[in-house]
Amino acid sequence: MPDTLAQALAWGRAELARAGVGSPDADAALLAAHVLGLSRGDTEARAILGAPEPTGYRDLVRRRAGREPLQHITGTAPFRQLDLAVGPGVFVPRPETELLVQLALDHAHAWREAGELHPAVIDLGTGSGAIALAVATEDPACRVTAVEREPAALEWTRRNLAGTAVRLLECDYRDVTPEAAGRFRVVVTNPPYVPDREIPEDPEVRDYDPPTALYGGDGAGMRLPCAAMDTALRVLRPGGSFIMEHAESQVHLVAHALAERGFRDVELHHDLTGRPRATTAVLAGTRT
Repeated sequence: MPDTLAQALAWGRAELARAGVGSPDADAALLAAHVLGLSRGDTEARAILGAPEPTGYRDLVRRRAGREPLQHITGTAPFRQLDLAVGPGVFVPRPETELLVQLALDHAHAWREAGELHPAVIDLGTGSGAIALAVATEDPACRVTAVEREPAALEWTRRNLAGTAVRLLECDYRDVTPEAAGRFRVVVTNPPYVPDREIPEDPEVRDYDPPTALYGGDGAGMRLPCAAMDTALRVLRPGGSFIMEHAESQVHLVAHALAERGFRDVELHHDLTGRPRATTAVLAGTRT
């Protein structure tokens, strides 16, 4: 006699817990929801009502137990109000990075209060397009540009940004064209910043996220974050805002690098877990 959905979910939770997956209950339910084409809530309701196990569910659980990212299996990653298409070759957006979206929205709103009806925002190293698309979706008054260079990531960037108002520049953010000089009010970025010595422990990150999206270079991981600051110097208008995610170990390095470049009002921000997650700063000069 075939197992019920409830029995399959219990098996899935046990398998994932045994494999060291950090959220076995949620992942077991979300994999079943993916197979059924339902929400997690509807899936769990069906389990209570004695629905049968869906075909193919155990194969997906075994893939997840092998530490393949849940988002690669389902093909989507939730990010604020979005469901983004993701897979091999692109960095999977994290809930912690949603903080950068809120900071960008807050700074753009401040520009509108100062009389700028359509503040220009640029996301350096957009990857899946998560930050850029979230800002454009939640504040359509913003004029949002996204920058990405990696061919494998660009397949997902294009897919997520297709048909939206976000402008995509397919280039290295260190080489943003001179035409962008002094154009933007807000620069936001989640650059590669992991220090060489801080190799991620989670197999989902270490083995599946592209290294070009993880490691910031020069040992301390600051080469690419500093490059993002230098680009911000070129493309921001005086008084413009710079917003960047970084590692906990880089808090003081980031603040020092920003001060060296003439940024002011340097402020550290913590995520919902209480960890230092991002720093904001303002380009010297008067808002115009």
